[in-house]
Amino acid sequence: MIVVQRTGAQVLVQDDGRPGFANIGVSPSGAADRTSWALANHLIGNRTGGPAFEILLGGLQIRWTGAHALWIALTGAPAALSVNRLARPNDAAVLIHPGDVVDVGIPTVGLRSYLAVRGGLRVATTLGSASSDVLSGLGPPPVAIGDQLPVGRAQDIPPNTPGRRLDLSPNVAIEISPGPRLDWFSADALDSLTATRWTVDMDSNRIATRLDGPPLARRREGELPSEAILRGAIQIPPNGRPVIFGSDHPTTGGYPVIAVATPESVDRLAQARPGAALTLRLA
Repeated sequence: MIVVQRTGAQVLVQDDGRPGFANIGVSPSGAADRTSWALANHLIGNRTGGPAFEILLGGLQIRWTGAHALWIALTGAPAALSVNRLARPNDAAVLIHPGDVVDVGIPTVGLRSYLAVRGGLRVATTLGSASSDVLSGLGPPPVAIGDQLPVGRAQDIPPNTPGRRLDLSPNVAIEISPGPRLDWFSADALDSLTATRWTVDMDSNRIATRLDGPPLARRREGELPSEAILRGAIQIPPNGRPVIFGSDHPTTGGYPVIAVATPESVDRLAQARPGAALTLRLA
């Protein structure tokens, strides 16, 4: 059993989400930074991935009360990881023993760290997923002090060598492709979108990253009937400033989509702190 002794700003349980339910208004949810979530599971031998802690700006402390040793791994936003106050590495399999206390510090860059355990966290699922969706409220509630979380049965494979890590460098551009409603904007709107140095707005979360900068000019007035929205869609609301949807996005929206960010770029956006500068470029 994992006992939660401290939480920071927000700790959620996330897996690879619940795709396939947009027709009933349910977004896929899942880890905000899927590359880092997948790496954490890969490192400790969770072949198909497993529910893990998604930790916003550090602060999580857990105690392992099981009867056997347990492999864990911390990935994503790099943060000080310690076991019984002894420093342990990020992006590596770490073995803990019964009674050990694990602490995750505040990351030096990025927003979200992922702490996975071998066998995955065993929590109740909704529509086949253990992910917590902050928009709909589906899935387990945010992790709280005193929670006791069982661990699933480990697959019979050893911890793995390092896998693919996400590039968290501040100068990495967000890659995009033109969207389905480009004709709603002025001829130079896409050039303006890629030439502007945008700032991540404070009002950003798992639902969407909002960018601040000069408004993009529209060619057509009014709004669309609601149409399907996917992760990475870049909507332009009436204020002219981009909104890039993340894992907990709504399934429909009425503002025109000028472009769509690549899946890995949406992972990078999940690590962008408010106030960070971003550029976008055509993939």
